[in-house]
Amino acid sequence: MVMDTTEPDYWLNWRFLLCATWVYSCVALACFLIWKYEGASSPAGNDEGVDREEARPPRVGPGVVYLDDCWKPCLEQIHPGWLLAFRLVAFFALASLLTYDVIVDGWTIFLYYTQWTFLLVTLYFGLGSVLSVYGCYQLACKTDKSDADHGSYVIAPTGESRYDDSIKRSFSSKTHDGREIAGFWGYLFQIMFQTNAGAVIITDLVFWFILYPFLAYNQYDMNFLLIGTHSINVVFIIGDTALNSLRFPWFRIAYFMLWTGIFVSIQWIVHANVSIWWPYPFLDLTFPRAPVWYLVVALLHFPCYALFALVLRLKQSLLESWFPHSYTYVK
Repeated sequence: MVMDTTEPDYWLNWRFLLCATWVYSCVALACFLIWKYEGASSPAGNDEGVDREEARPPRVGPGVVYLDDCWKPCLEQIHPGWLLAFRLVAFFALASLLTYDVIVDGWTIFLYYTQWTFLLVTLYFGLGSVLSVYGCYQLACKTDKSDADHGSYVIAPTGESRYDDSIKRSFSSKTHDGREIAGFWGYLFQIMFQTNAGAVIITDLVFWFILYPFLAYNQYDMNFLLIGTHSINVVFIIGDTALNSLRFPWFRIAYFMLWTGIFVSIQWIVHANVSIWWPYPFLDLTFPRAPVWYLVVALLHFPCYALFALVLRLKQSLLESWFPHSYTYVK
């Protein structure tokens, strides 16, 4: 018999207590890592009242995000327009598939972690397209200035500098060693990249290797939509990874864990107020060995994140060997 999830007895038991311990331990660890490492360190010696002679270069932490990393390809020979084109194609393909999924199955698809992650990947490519447009604009401006320095006559549009400054303020905050440090949108883009990196791996692995063959074989009818939502996301993310210059500091696994923790918390809140089906069998607290499944999925975050980090490391090693003079990645 299926137990009513709105009944207090469903939650007031040792199984929920143990599952909540796994989930919120991960959330607490994630919050600590974000507090400890996120963002660029405050500049040393650039505060008011400090003499210029005593000023030192700003210190940056492992979480610093440079603005040009968000739109520059990893090889100098590749024009940023190619990365822009890839991101636009990915965005429209993912948005189309997600829209079709909503039309076919309704808004209840967002009860699933797969669609949460699919939406996040779509938003990532949307924001990435905007950043790439900005990068192409900046590159075009530099090219025009270079032509002017060499004697070419370039007509500057009225108010161009004011427009250019307003764009820069929205995407960057300050500089370090001559490079612009990203502002809010650049950091959000980097965070989305690393959250997606782990989320698409765990989504596809759990579906193809756990859910489909063992737990819910009879519940799924293989079709284009189901296959697409559990495969095309990782294809586009790896494709973007092969082209972009984004770094992959280890501590941002925190956002991946936080993303999953928020998903589980919302599931619990929804089911505590409305008696509906669970999107995944192992989320049901009456499911046999539910605490074991919660723990296994929590631990899966680490190898899934490490697997994507390994892919990135393989890319770096290959490009450093094949294109040592044009590879733009900086550790």
